[in-house]
Amino acid sequence: MNKILVGLDGSQNSFKALEEAIKLAKLNGSEVHTISVEEIPRFSETLDEIEGEKEAEDSRFREYIEKANKIASSYDYTLETHILSGHEVKVIIEYIKKNKFDLLVIGFMGQSALYNWVMGSTSQNLVRLAPCNVLVVK
Repeated sequence: MNKILVGLDGSQNSFKALEEAIKLAKLNGSEVHTISVEEIPRFSETLDEIEGEKEAEDSRFREYIEKANKIASSYDYTLETHILSGHEVKVIIEYIKKNKFDLLVIGFMGQSALYNWVMGSTSQNLVRLAPCNVLVVK
């Protein structure tokens, strides 16, 4: 296991997933990367709205990355961090394929049963579609 990718969305469970990934990486001498995906609004009225949304998302994700780097530092580890835009599941799957990750580590994000039935959960979709092993952390 050379490369581990962690889905970082700022939730408590995504930071738990990061800690587990770092522990595994230290045992195996693996690289750890994080990926955060900005979902740009689909029906913005102007380019300024899209740019404003992107700036807000960038700022929010920079806070998450700062916290992730502090966690990694406490384990004496260095992260590679990435912020991409698009649909979360599609972007993550394509990134895994393109960069040949061996493991995806994600935090479980619980939704209502109705939501999962209608939309499917991000965790479920990533487990089903990822071309590598997936570790879901609760």
